[in-house]
Amino acid sequence: MIILPAIDLYNKKVVRLLHGDYEKMTVYSENPLEIAKDFEAKGSKYIHVVDLEGAKFGTTPNICIIEEISKNTSLSIEIGGGIRSMDTIERYLSIGVNKVILGTVAVDNEEFLDEALKEYGEHIAVGADVKDGFIAVKGWTEKSNFTLEEFMKKMQSKGVKNVICTDISKDGAMKGTNLELYSELSKRYSLDITASGGVSSTEDIRRLKEMNIYAAIIGKAYYTGIVDITEALEVAR
Repeated sequence: MIILPAIDLYNKKVVRLLHGDYEKMTVYSENPLEIAKDFEAKGSKYIHVVDLEGAKFGTTPNICIIEEISKNTSLSIEIGGGIRSMDTIERYLSIGVNKVILGTVAVDNEEFLDEALKEYGEHIAVGADVKDGFIAVKGWTEKSNFTLEEFMKKMQSKGVKNVICTDISKDGAMKGTNLELYSELSKRYSLDITASGGVSSTEDIRRLKEMNIYAAIIGKAYYTGIVDITEALEVAR
């Protein structure tokens, strides 16, 4: 199983939100590159980055930070947040990003998703952010009309390879991840499922690995010192 330490960016700083609430934001670092280098030093080969401003407004205000990480580390970068045009996908891939995560646009614009998958294949992943059983969009500020089950079936039928599934109610709460949800998804769909939201112990990681979950994202648990990245990598191996 892959471990993806996470950086959430807002105003070029490393932050975390509680339950996706922009009013409940904690700044952990003003130097994202330093954090990325620490992930690399601890043995990580991957990094999960979310541009929170991009997610909210559909822009790329932190792309210079992503480029800095790409140039100064060997980490394989996946980026999400506000990616709603082919031009934005191309810009990210051109600076060395390996995987681009489509969220709102994958829900709202089926034709665009089809075009992106045709053009960029496995460089495209989809975010399934779950709020009260429905897919949330626009930086988790709105709920769509898709249930998680409807959305997952659609993504599988379209040939999406990797879905990053976040239980928003667990995100940043440090009370464990939704193991029941990921167990169900693992059994039901032939997709690479990335678990996101509330992964806050090596026990969570061990259980997800046993379910054959493809990857797990570690966010707040790293910043608060509860999960050591090196130890998490050992358990995942």
